[in-house]
Amino acid sequence: MNAIEVSGLNISYGEVKALSKVSLEVKEGSYLAIMGPNGGGKSTLLKAILGLVPYDTGEVKIFGESPKKNRHLIGYVPQISGVDKDFPITVLEVVLLGAQNKGLSFFHSYSDKDKENAFTLLDKVGLKGMEERKLSQLSGGEFQKLLIARALMVSPRILLLDEPTASIDPRSSQEIYELLGELNKEITIVLVTHNVLAISTCVKELACLNLSLVYHGVPTLNEAVVEKMYGCPVELVAHGVPHRVLKEHEEN
Repeated sequence: MNAIEVSGLNISYGEVKALSKVSLEVKEGSYLAIMGPNGGGKSTLLKAILGLVPYDTGEVKIFGESPKKNRHLIGYVPQISGVDKDFPITVLEVVLLGAQNKGLSFFHSYSDKDKENAFTLLDKVGLKGMEERKLSQLSGGEFQKLLIARALMVSPRILLLDEPTASIDPRSSQEIYELLGELNKEITIVLVTHNVLAISTCVKELACLNLSLVYHGVPTLNEAVVEKMYGCPVELVAHGVPHRVLKEHEEN
């Protein structure tokens, strides 16, 4: 079954084109990395999958239904830059927020099952024992793991992540990708990234996006695809990690 189907998607912000004729299928159980230049439409595509932006034309389906109908099947991890780390709240409280599907309520109380699930997820992402820490006490990698745990509170079948390793050190990035590899055994994963390391680990598919879809297939790159994706000649250099880049393959 296809977890996500995007067909002929066109999106504009006023006079500015954000996506042009994008068609993409993501099978259930896949692990897709989306790469492309800044302003290429990567985050817009995630928002379209979530049903958060209107389309000019085209269609998006989540397990055969509209994003609005199946939004509860999706967990979303935003960019760290969009989250206030100085907000006075504990690690455990952040994860519990993921259990609230209908917004905040002053009198809301969490069930014992919610709390048990939150503790289990914190252990799963490697944050056991940090439940009472404040956000400001977390490293970048720990904070990203916390956002993943919060997204998992809805028991999603799809996990969307917007640049999960931006501004994180290489060691923490590797830990995040290993965690996502484990999560992929149970759920479909789609992440936006600029990090070549992402396609060197457990990623099963790669989509290259620059307003339109340049490539979608096995997680390798060649010079022609990279130049088409960025619109100019690009030299890729990787140090210290196994990688699968600049390997020849057929373009779609």
